[in-house]
Amino acid sequence: MREEVRLRVMQAAEHILETGATVRACAAKFGVSKTTIHKDVRDRLPRVDAELCAQVDEVLRKNLRERHLRGGDATREKFRRLRGE
Repeated sequence: MREEVRLRVMQAAEHILETGATVRACAAKFGVSKTTIHKDVRDRLPRVDAELCAQVDEVLRKNLRERHLRGGDATREKFRRLRGE
């Protein structure tokens, strides 16, 4: 694995752990696609640091369980803005 890729994998994993960021938010921060972040944390991270991978997996599973709540919040906020509240 190239050093720059390994560095991005570690930075993305640490960002997810520190902030609880979603894959989408992490991808936006690092300027890569969601697919790249998924590949980084699912395929590459276990080869770099298995313990960190388990911790990141826990955060991603939590985000997956809560995504329906964030979607509802986003929709509510959108319509509040449209009504001018």
